[in-house]
Amino acid sequence: MKRYPLLCTLLTLLATHSIVFGQARPSPDETAIRATVTDYIEGYYAGDASRMEKSLHPHYLKHVISESDGKLNMTEKTGLQMVQDVRFGGPVDLPQSERKEQITVLDVTGDIASAKLVTSHWIDYLTLARWNGDWKIVSVVLRENE
Repeated sequence: MKRYPLLCTLLTLLATHSIVFGQARPSPDETAIRATVTDYIEGYYAGDASRMEKSLHPHYLKHVISESDGKLNMTEKTGLQMVQDVRFGGPVDLPQSERKEQITVLDVTGDIASAKLVTSHWIDYLTLARWNGDWKIVSVVLRENE
């Protein structure tokens, strides 16, 4: 009989430990990567070119995949083009309710990472690199939602 209370106590401690410690906290790199992607998308939404620019690597390149008439098309944009589009285009004409952003850090290996950004109108797959101590977006492949 004395074992039953001890067993219950141990099971309670184990369950509490799993609830409190079971969810992994993001690493400092994952937190910094998420902040970089947030600067990228929120800079775009707000028309804040400097915020977007600080998220981009000097060799940034974006591939946009779209579809028309049943055919896939691909266009490219450099970081300079992206920043100028935001600088001269101003805030995006998109209702606040459609400014969804779901950021997932897919992988971090050393100074390279990949992330996924899901918005209401497109999905971005991003490659990032740690550059001079900060995470920067090197490339994006964007697929417009159907």
